[in-house]
Amino acid sequence: MDFFIPDEGSCKSKDSSEGEGNLAWWQLSLVGVGCTIGTGYFLGSAIGIKITGPSIVFSFLLAALGTYIVYSLLAKMTAEDPQEGSFCYYANKAYGRWAGFSCGWNYWSSNILIMGSQLTALSILSRFWFPHFPLWLFAAGYAILSIIVVLTGTNGFDRVENLLAVIKTAAIIMFIIIAAAAVFGWIGGGDVERAGVPTTMSDLFPEGFKGFWSSLIYAYYAYGGIEVIGLMATNLKKKEDAPKAGIIMLIVLVIIYILSLGLAVTMANHGEFTDKESPFVTALKPYNLAFFPHVFNAAIIIAGFSTMTASLFGVTKLLVTLADDGDAPKVFSKKIKKWKDLPFPSLLLATIGLLASIITALLLPGKIYEYITTAAGILILINWAFIILSGMKVLEMKVWGKFLSLIGIFLILAAVSGTLMEKSIRFGFFVSILFVVIIGIVAIIMQKKVWKKKASEA
Repeated sequence: MDFFIPDEGSCKSKDSSEGEGNLAWWQLSLVGVGCTIGTGYFLGSAIGIKITGPSIVFSFLLAALGTYIVYSLLAKMTAEDPQEGSFCYYANKAYGRWAGFSCGWNYWSSNILIMGSQLTALSILSRFWFPHFPLWLFAAGYAILSIIVVLTGTNGFDRVENLLAVIKTAAIIMFIIIAAAAVFGWIGGGDVERAGVPTTMSDLFPEGFKGFWSSLIYAYYAYGGIEVIGLMATNLKKKEDAPKAGIIMLIVLVIIYILSLGLAVTMANHGEFTDKESPFVTALKPYNLAFFPHVFNAAIIIAGFSTMTASLFGVTKLLVTLADDGDAPKVFSKKIKKWKDLPFPSLLLATIGLLASIITALLLPGKIYEYITTAAGILILINWAFIILSGMKVLEMKVWGKFLSLIGIFLILAAVSGTLMEKSIRFGFFVSILFVVIIGIVAIIMQKKVWKKKASEA
């Protein structure tokens, strides 16, 4: 997943129903594809394959169903009551200020972890060329470059994002075309031994049901970013087109994901995949295509860096919004006018988050990516649960709608609980729970000490 919060995205409760958007539904679909495809898919899927084997394809199909349920509810709420705050606003509307507060801070925390995950992924991919360089050194370098971009306040960054989204998508399409040519024997002379299509349950589920269960979180993580489309749906020319935009986006993603992963797991054996390398590079390694690993790796790094920097922009702006709404200390809303209205305190806190990722990379170079990615994925799913629960209360639902919502909750619980089944990623579960507990405690304190007092004064 590559997460980008556009300028319009915030957790404000400002009514935007009167605003005229300028986005067509298909443009929103393209933005969604660009925001969603990222290092979480390019590298994170390798962990999923390692945990479960070829059945990762089914994990991605189940995650697609869960993602559809979440987005359909978010789109319906957006169509009925367009708000810039999107899911944070709807949580507030459904369950009170504690829910909106928790949703906003959970969103901020998940993005900090996502940046850490992206930073680590970029570092791992860079070691493809420099295997003896320590992971933390690359992480520090990318973090500094990202902060420099934010400090310069680069104009037209959105246009660059669109261009690099094309690069990401082109990289996957390139793999699909080359892999298909390899499968049909058009390259490599047809003499390369491939894993082939699994024909038995043991081939399909080499790590058993427990491995399949544990892999769900990584499939979900690859679809992460659906919230951005909810945030941007208020910019549609026709707000009622939000469901259509999401469905088309999901169809495109499912086709790209299933095709590429299906080819990858039939071209390489389960034991060959590693979290240190993109599964698509692993799949084509026996064909000795000298150009592919370098071109593919570079494309992922360029695109991953762009979206990591965009996430840093977004996290910085999100904290300013939280401060403006009284859900964060006012100091974080302060800006330096002489430096392009830079919200320095907010950027500083985000930078501390990046620094924590670098220190963790130094202390735990072997496991950091699994841990951070797992924790980030769980926090994303908690926000998705907020969306479903808010929709169940805010929207008028028929029996079928309630049934689908319950399936969505079940799939989220399955993905989160699955992280406890796999020792290599279990620690990430406890990291996410730590974030949730801290946010919950602060919400309780705010409810008793601040919001209740303000309500009585009003």
